Amino acid sequence: MDKTKDGRRFRARALVLTAVCAVLATLALLAAAVWLVFGKDGTAVLEGLFLVRTQYVGDDDSAAVADSALSGLIDGVGDRWSYYLDPERYQAEQTRRENAYVGIGVTVDYTSGEGLRIRSVTPGGPAEAAGLQADEIITEADGVSLAGDARYDATDRIAGAEGTTVRLTVKGTDGALREVTVERKSIHTDPVSYEMLDGRVGYVALSNFFRGSEEAVKAAVEDLQSQGARALVFDMRNNGGGYLDELIPMLDDLLPEGTIFQTRSNVGRVKTYESDADGVDLPMAVLVNADTYSAAEIFAAELQEKVGAAVVGVPTTGKGYSQILFPLTNGGAVGLSTAEYFTGEGVSLIGTGLTLDREVALTDEDAAKQKAGVLPKEEDAQLQAALELLQS
Repeated sequence: MDKTKDGRRFRARALVLTAVCAVLATLALLAAAVWLVFGKDGTAVLEGLFLVRTQYVGDDDSAAVADSALSGLIDGVGDRWSYYLDPERYQAEQTRRENAYVGIGVTVDYTSGEGLRIRSVTPGGPAEAAGLQADEIITEADGVSLAGDARYDATDRIAGAEGTTVRLTVKGTDGALREVTVERKSIHTDPVSYEMLDGRVGYVALSNFFRGSEEAVKAAVEDLQSQGARALVFDMRNNGGGYLDELIPMLDDLLPEGTIFQTRSNVGRVKTYESDADGVDLPMAVLVNADTYSAAEIFAAELQEKVGAAVVGVPTTGKGYSQILFPLTNGGAVGLSTAEYFTGEGVSLIGTGLTLDREVALTDEDAAKQKAGVLPKEEDAQLQAALELLQS
């Protein structure tokens, strides 16, 4: 017998056995780590995914299974503010947070039973290039009627990926029908609009607290002050919030020295944010509605708390958690509530919403017009109530 060959075979078997033991030990440690981190329930979720992938007899769509599992996972937390975004929705959300969107560049309402009524057309956008005009009605999208209840789902039919087109049937103001093909493009939007109202009251409307909103509000306020504004009205209606790093400097721009915001993490760590002594020394009011929440809600609460700004409108949601958006390996993302937030005085809005100085509701028709940006200022009951409080 060749002892040298036997020795080599023994060493090879020993190496294989050692490798197998190392793999088993690694798997055991991994399983133990999964158990320690996720517990029996979390481990069961992973087991379920493993079984679907290895034992299910049918053809499964792995992406759809993962999307459903992740959506159910976040829903199970029971927090209305946490959410899961699939890859397509996450991409759209990233665009939106840059104050941009992919679309045709129109603002519409549902007041016409024939389809979508165009309220305004974005200058320089694809709809303008295709000849669409305000007060025209989009009656069909790619041959599908948008009349009746179908108009409420019409924006989903018109939406789509950048560079694709949609074929629209449009009813002109003269009643004539025509077909136009419009290319969907990325459209950058300005989150702020402002103007000087009668009595030298500056009006500033903010649609969100995403990228660039703080600079835009600061520029608007400075311009209104240079025009001689004696008071300011901030319109936060239909503002769903945005980034804290836009909210905090915006409050610092407007408010006097002091604590303007607080957060408490999931482990109880409290962080406070301060304003310097530079602020805007003018009477202020804030307009709010049921779709005012997150940063917009805390903006109104802080102006009310620090400078006595009048808050006018209808009861708000009462949001008090901030979310971080965590990207996932499948291209989607989870927006998870990671901190509770408070006003500078430590007040949480959870379950209460804002304390209104005057409760004023708009009719459904006026609310739709206000959201579309076409409600005349003199017919805006909430704005008029705020102006009245500023004059008293």
